[in-house]
Amino acid sequence: MDIDRPSNVSFFDFVGGVQLLQGEDTRTAMPIILIGICVSGAVGNLLVLLIFIRDFRNGKGSEVKALLASLASTDLVILLLCAPVRAVTYYKQTWTLGSFVCSTTDWFQHSCVVAKTLILAVTTRAKHTLVPSPAAMGPLHSPSWIHGALAFIWIVSMMFPIPQMLFASLVPHSRGNICVSEMPVCASDFMSLFYKIYPTATFVVPVIFTLAYYTKTLHNAVNHAPSPQHQSKVILVLLCLSGALGIMLLPEWGTFTWIRLGYNKPPVGLLIFAQVLLYACSSLSPVILMTMYDDVRQGLITVWFIATCRSKKKRVKCNKCPKTEGNGAEVAANAVANAVSEGKEKTFPDVEHFWTGRRNTHVEEEQDPVPWEREEKML
Repeated sequence: MDIDRPSNVSFFDFVGGVQLLQGEDTRTAMPIILIGICVSGAVGNLLVLLIFIRDFRNGKGSEVKALLASLASTDLVILLLCAPVRAVTYYKQTWTLGSFVCSTTDWFQHSCVVAKTLILAVTTRAKHTLVPSPAAMGPLHSPSWIHGALAFIWIVSMMFPIPQMLFASLVPHSRGNICVSEMPVCASDFMSLFYKIYPTATFVVPVIFTLAYYTKTLHNAVNHAPSPQHQSKVILVLLCLSGALGIMLLPEWGTFTWIRLGYNKPPVGLLIFAQVLLYACSSLSPVILMTMYDDVRQGLITVWFIATCRSKKKRVKCNKCPKTEGNGAEVAANAVANAVSEGKEKTFPDVEHFWTGRRNTHVEEEQDPVPWEREEKML
């Protein structure tokens, strides 16, 4: 970066990714890394969403699943809409996406990141049990309080980062336009207070509260719950999600606050590393759910069986697909039971001929069935 902060602004920062970087290695490597994270994370979050939608249609939904589906949707939006902007910026090394995207890109990304943190905090109030009366309430029914909570979360998430949109602007440069955030000196006092409250209210407090709550709940579930195994597994999944979010978003929030409080700029490598961790966090969430959450793991096995059965229909007629409920062992057991029951109903042709030729046969009393024994006795 070969640009300094102007004298008439209290802070100066790039928007939509670090621009004016030197070196072809960064220009090539960063887009490849971001694209790889986007593709893998998008596939994982789509699978998680499909599994949760299927569970709700089958009447196996819960409040936690509804909130985790919202979390996966938010991660999907971050990976599909926010990360590609950074990839293009790193490749071009200047801003080429227009003034509207320049004004809204950081605001939109911060809205999604804040919503993720608050959604995980709201899961502390959600129940892990099934949603009552799914057939009467509709296939995708969830309690009304979840709809209200999500609406409130998104309103708050979009209001807090408004300064990200107000101070963003395009600035001409010798190499082309650059997108920066410039805050005038007259607003520095108020915004200095705001940038202390904003990260604390939207990141520090929710993450600490969520981690403390699930740590205490996990301890109680393991030691005092009547059925600790299932309950502790769900709590452990939510605890791991909260811990991963807190650790991987800490560099992004730290550098963001450090710059806006007027301190010296952190190293460029730290800024790039913080942005990569932000997108990696959205790709890690589905991995945690698929490996640790039993319902998601079983749903993934079911989706794999269904996809395999459909792909083989053109070559081999698939009479009965495996049942969608249960794990892989149960599916195999059901297949063996079906084969045995079909075998009982059918009689092989050779065996049927063998028994048909010997029906109603009887041995006369005078006729000895084993005459060679009598001959031996006579001898």
